Amino acid sequence: MIAAQAALETRMLLRNGEQLLLTVVIPTLLLVLFSSVDIVDTGKGEAVDFLAPGILALAVMSTAFTGQAIATGFERRYGVLKRLASSPLPRWGLMTAKTASVLVTEILQVVLLTVIAFALGWSPHGSPAAVLLLLVVGTAAFSGLGLLMAGTLKAEATLAAANLVFLLLLVGGGVIVPLEKFGSAGEQVLGLLPVSALSDGLRDVLQHGAGMPWADLGILAVWAVAGLAAAGRFFRWE
Repeated sequence: MIAAQAALETRMLLRNGEQLLLTVVIPTLLLVLFSSVDIVDTGKGEAVDFLAPGILALAVMSTAFTGQAIATGFERRYGVLKRLASSPLPRWGLMTAKTASVLVTEILQVVLLTVIAFALGWSPHGSPAAVLLLLVVGTAAFSGLGLLMAGTLKAEATLAAANLVFLLLLVGGGVIVPLEKFGSAGEQVLGLLPVSALSDGLRDVLQHGAGMPWADLGILAVWAVAGLAAAGRFFRWE
């Protein structure tokens, strides 16, 4: 039942034009545009080496947070979640299916963006295991926050808030613009955001060849535990 629900969730997501815009089109366009045109000073080296890890973090956020929050919020509004909750599929099974759908979508995103980045001249370094762990913990962090928003706000409010957060974190989350551009105080504060931690962690590994970025992983873990716990406590099915 979980596998069938996960496959259904994935098909619905891939057929949704707005979701595809968030999860595929926008990250791809940003990667190609800012790697090809010298708009933002990304420091020494090729721009794509700085941008690719940040765009991967953006892709995770767009799927696990923005897309999931909006889709779940409207499912809740139209009573879909309430009906599914009364089906033979248990509530934990439904959330597991949604998580599996998010992971499948992210795998497709990572593969697509990696191929494009390689075509643009990307030369990554570091441990694949460290990258995988960062992506998994980052997914948990964004999923918890997305479900918390979808389960507590009205659907229209979730739509507006999720898109606003996406835009704000795109600009101020170290995805495209280095955090150093915001000054020392701004860098310290913005560095605590989940997308900043995921971007910086991936950049440390893939651009600089560092080992496990424990500080960034710790920030993501705190967000994951807090977000999932809050979502489990305050999520309303009706």
